This record gives sequence, C-alpha cells and structure tokens, in this order.
Amino acid sequence: MSWLKYCLIGTVVILTGCVSAPPAHDYTAFRNADPHSVLVLPPINNTVEVIAPYSLMSQVQQPIAESGYYVFPVALVTQTFRNNGLTEAADIHAVPFQKVHEIFGADTGLYMTIEEYGTSYVVLSSETVVKVSATLVDLRSGVVLWQDTARASSAEQRGNSGGGLVGMLVEAALNQIIETVTDRGFDIAAISANRLLYVEDHNGLLYGPRSPKYGQPVPSEKK
Repeated sequence: MSWLKYCLIGTVVILTGCVSAPPAHDYTAFRNADPHSVLVLPPINNTVEVIAPYSLMSQVQQPIAESGYYVFPVALVTQTFRNNGLTEAADIHAVPFQKVHEIFGADTGLYMTIEEYGTSYVVLSSETVVKVSATLVDLRSGVVLWQDTARASSAEQRGNSGGGLVGMLVEAALNQIIETVTDRGFDIAAISANRLLYVEDHNGLLYGPRSPKYGQPVPSEKK
C-alpha cells in the first residue's frame, strides 16, 4: 500500500507540474509597429447562436481601451461596412487590409472568430461556454502582430453541490434553464474577451500609448 501511495502522489505531482501557462508571445513585430489605434471587425461566427457576435462585440472594446489604445466605435465600423454593401463577417474579413486602412485610417485591425458560444447540458453538468480566437493585423503593412485564443466557462465558478447523483442532475438542469433564460453568454463573453485581450492577462496585448505603462514589459514577458 505504501508503494502504491507514493506512486499515486508522484503521478499527481507530475501532472500538476505539467499544468502551466503557455510560453510568452514574441512581441517583436508588435513593438516595432507601435500601433496607437485598433479597429474591431465584426467576428466570424462558427456557432449556431445568432446573438454571439453582438454579445462579443459589446465586450471587446473595454479591455482594448484599458490596455491603452484608441478603439474605433463598433457601431460606426459596422454601419460603415453596411454602407459599402458588406453585412457578412466573412466578406468583411476578406476585404484587403489596404482598403480597410484607406477607409478608416486605423493602425491595426482585430480579426476574431467565435469557436464556441452558448449553454449545453451533458448528462451531469450544464455550462455556458465562450471560446474566441483573434488576430491583430497591422493595416499599414499586413503583418500579423499578435494572435491568441481564449475560452471561458460558467462551470469554472461552480463548486461541487454534494447532493449525490439526483442533486447533480437537478442542479445541471436548473443551471441550464437559468443560464439560457438570463443569457449568461453575455457575462462569459466578457470574461473570455478580457482573458484574450487585456494587457494584464497572460499573452494579452502590449501596453498602448494611452497607458501609463506604455513601453514597459507586459506580465507574460516577466515570467
């Protein structure tokens, strides 16, 4: 029993050690470009939830602005594309970067794709998930300055109910109803957007020119 116990402990230690933050991004191109403004393009939605793009778009401006950048008003950007006959995100993403820069004069464009969005019920659990990938492109040169993916889930904020199998089933069903009715995706989208973009989160954006920390290393570079 003693031998088995130590083996199990060793396995746990090894597995725990494997769970670590991903390597820091190479920010060389980002620093050299030194962008001052960000244009957020309507995200491509790879989910069945039609509300997903609107939910995400309402959440991404804050972490970008708080990181120190001027963010072009989302409503203005969307309307400008519509005035030019572009209403689908995929078509907007296909517009040459030179043309986007010519129209808006923005330094960079943020191209996002929603990979997961919504509430699902799987046997003993129910969760609302939002997963987003993003690429920041220099609209003056077409160079990719930064890219990453972030995922957030409502299950992260829950503990074990301790009510046995029946309790778990009831809790999962109730969570699904509550999260669907209250559109929990809006809140989870905010968490995902912050994880993805906020400068203080691992591998987020660099400090922008409007930040008092402009030019300083970001947290992920210090580890």
